[in-house]
Amino acid sequence: MRARLFILFFISFSICFSQKKQSKGDQLFFQYAYKQAITAYEADLAKGYLDVVQYLNLADSYYQVGNYEKASKTYLSVLSNDSRLDSIMNKHRFNKMLQSLSRINRVSKLDSLLQNNKDVFSNELLENSKFNNELLNSNVNNGLDYQIFNLKSNSTQGDFSPAFYKNKLLFTSGRPKTKKQIYAPSGQVYLDIFEGGPDASGQLASVVKFKEIQDSNFHKATPYFSKELNSLIYVLSNTSDGELLFDDNGKNALAIGMKPQNGEFRFLLRDLSTSFYYPFYDANSGKLYFSAKFEEGYGGTDIYFVYTNNGQIMSAPINLGPRINSPGNEIAPYIFENSIYFSSDIFYGLGGMDVYKSNFESEDSFSIPVNLGKGINSEKDDFGFIIKNSGDGLLGYLSSNRDGGKGDDDIYGFLVDQKPGLKTLTLRGKVIEPYGNQKTISNASVRLLKNDGSVINEVVSDEDGTYRFEIPWREEVILQASKERHSLYTKKMVVVTGDDQETTFDVDIGLSLYDDLVEEKEGQTVIKLRKFFFERNKSKLTPEIAIELDKVVTAVKSFPNIQLRIETHTDSRGGSSTNFRLTQARSDAIKKYLLDNGVSGTNVLYSIGYGEDKILNNCGNGVFCLEMLHKQNQRSLIVVLNDNVLFQ
Repeated sequence: MRARLFILFFISFSICFSQKKQSKGDQLFFQYAYKQAITAYEADLAKGYLDVVQYLNLADSYYQVGNYEKASKTYLSVLSNDSRLDSIMNKHRFNKMLQSLSRINRVSKLDSLLQNNKDVFSNELLENSKFNNELLNSNVNNGLDYQIFNLKSNSTQGDFSPAFYKNKLLFTSGRPKTKKQIYAPSGQVYLDIFEGGPDASGQLASVVKFKEIQDSNFHKATPYFSKELNSLIYVLSNTSDGELLFDDNGKNALAIGMKPQNGEFRFLLRDLSTSFYYPFYDANSGKLYFSAKFEEGYGGTDIYFVYTNNGQIMSAPINLGPRINSPGNEIAPYIFENSIYFSSDIFYGLGGMDVYKSNFESEDSFSIPVNLGKGINSEKDDFGFIIKNSGDGLLGYLSSNRDGGKGDDDIYGFLVDQKPGLKTLTLRGKVIEPYGNQKTISNASVRLLKNDGSVINEVVSDEDGTYRFEIPWREEVILQASKERHSLYTKKMVVVTGDDQETTFDVDIGLSLYDDLVEEKEGQTVIKLRKFFFERNKSKLTPEIAIELDKVVTAVKSFPNIQLRIETHTDSRGGSSTNFRLTQARSDAIKKYLLDNGVSGTNVLYSIGYGEDKILNNCGNGVFCLEMLHKQNQRSLIVVLNDNVLFQ
């Protein structure tokens, strides 16, 4: 049978319509006989018989046979009369409509529909779409030298879902076998599991039926071998005593079972009304991943996991969330070196199902899924990606119905030096105050800019100050951040990397809060400094004074539009003219230091020495005062002149 019938199972409709007229197309549609269903539906449509459910079945049938022009027109016709995506024109069908428009290059219409309905979809989906569209349309490539090759052992039937098994390769096939029952909807035999031994080139030799699990007249498919559990986990038809089991609606669903090498088979996930697909067991976390369609999902099939204890199910299914799952179908999870690979038919891919890779950022969060690009992916369905270390490089396999194959689906292999994938750039870190205890700053605007200043992407730091960007590869970017009454951060980054396809840089951003850098003194706003003193009758800066003036340099760099006046005062001891000349020399020395250390002359408007004109206490001429009281009058202030308009 066609593997996509196994993957893209039929959708149950939850809305009933009164006065529904039966169509011959209904039965054909639910038997996956899409070409015949189209003929029957079109005949009824000409007579005016189709209701909206049947009309959408017709659209789905066009989609399944690859008539994307008619599929898009039919979906759009329904959408024009049913704009609510939570009704019969649901998100899953909306994805099919966008896929159809993409296939016939109606990009502007696709973008318009997505923009008009963006409030319906998750922010993650919109971000994933923007990212992958830019990535696939860029000139970035993976720079890897590898060739995808068709396995000589493929048959004229469907061969898919490869899995590593010790020194062999397991896979699923619908190739003919003797005395096998026929799967009625497709007229082909039930799926079974086969094995072969890869040679040095990755080709399979001596392909035979896999005999280490219990035989069955029905489906056995999509195996995964866990060496940690020493068990094979696979999909099979729900049966009892060798006979198919059906739910109350006459549906036979697929279950997931496990067969230890030296133990008894047992079902792991089983529901007569729900099918489970593509198991993958992650020994590091004890999670069993799989694909299924539940009512609370995001569209078609989603990827879920359950916690296990040595293979024993310990939790309810947990959805991987909107960063991974979408209004389309997500299947075939596979984890390798802290990345999860899976396939999706979401609308922004190359066509059909594409393979994506997402990195684990924590136990329950993921990076943006990245399309692996042309070669691994094609305009047709590409799925069931697996990869492992082999010698000095990597050996991988996937399934595809791309042009040039032998059957409905073929297994393809590849040998490569590094992990496949289009090159991306990730910048992440925290926005912090660059002084004191480096308190984190939330709600800061963080931007990535091109060299011409145009915005690549913009995010807002979260509650703990964290920001993150993932973009298609660029050798140069400008990182910029700002927040009201905070400094502007700008840093040009020339990225130098190794050979990895994903390159991640941790960059913390320092934003100074203006109110932390200034204070009120003598009725004016001044730069906040520890009080410093010149040596008696001298204007030479000491190292202690330089430390404080460096704070002024930092303040000006943080707020480049700030305008300053330097003013210096002395006590009443000594002649007034001498004191005036001394304080002027001290103000000039401060100004020179600031200019020598990068402060522009446009920032320092005045440097003034006031001598003893502005005494703060009663220690005037002829008045006896303690030294500490005289020192109160010895001071230098860096006054902010445009404080009232700086943030207008």
